[in-house]
Amino acid sequence: MADSHAKMTQATPQEIIISVLAGLFAPLLAIFLIVMLVLSIQAKHKPDTTSEAAQKATLDRIKPFSTLVALDANAPKVEKSGQEVFEAVCTTCHTPGALGAPKFGNKGDWGPRIKQGYDTLIKHALEGIRQMPPRGGDGDLSDTEVARAVAYMANAGGASFKAPEAPAPAAPAAAAGTAPKADPAKGKVVFEAVCVACHGTGVAGAPKLGDKAAWGPRVSQGYATLYSHALNGIRAMPAKGGNAALSEADLANAVGYLMTEGGGKL
Repeated sequence: MADSHAKMTQATPQEIIISVLAGLFAPLLAIFLIVMLVLSIQAKHKPDTTSEAAQKATLDRIKPFSTLVALDANAPKVEKSGQEVFEAVCTTCHTPGALGAPKFGNKGDWGPRIKQGYDTLIKHALEGIRQMPPRGGDGDLSDTEVARAVAYMANAGGASFKAPEAPAPAAPAAAAGTAPKADPAKGKVVFEAVCVACHGTGVAGAPKLGDKAAWGPRVSQGYATLYSHALNGIRAMPAKGGNAALSEADLANAVGYLMTEGGGKL
């Protein structure tokens, strides 16, 4: 009589592995789809550019590593107008409203600040307040330049502040005809300390010491005129020969020395 009970077939190792992998396929697929969904959402998410931290980070990224400025140490300082200061310094923050700065021309931003008064706003700009550094970060700005910039921005926001006027140009210390008396004997020392660099070699068109042909046309202008040229500068020669600390008496003596050595008389 044949055995009526069916015998179970024993599974091979290959069949076991396939069964396990088939069972893991579905959950692994689900995990993969979830990860891809999260990544796609993050890719579409735009970073917050309105927060102070985000704006500060933006400013840090775009600021220059350094600024190279060539300045003439003997040139007089020419103070900027309020608009010039704004365009050179203030616009970085006050145009986009970065770090909470009141935006230029926005009366809603400037209204509460204007109520504090012009003097208070100048004080804040000079000393710095919250995220704004003193003088907007430019330590070379004068108090007057800062005050002009404050008035320019505040007035664009609805104020009617009167900005400081530009100072009147200073009168020349000595005009032609009023030059101090010269002592040529003392002028030799000044010449050797200051003037020899150009007048000893004739560089840049400077008349050489003792060259009567070069000095002739200049001597004919008179001592007072030559002194005025030396005091204020002329053509390639800077004021006081480039030595701002030179006294007017020493300058007069040097001019007298050069003039007499060139064949002129005082």
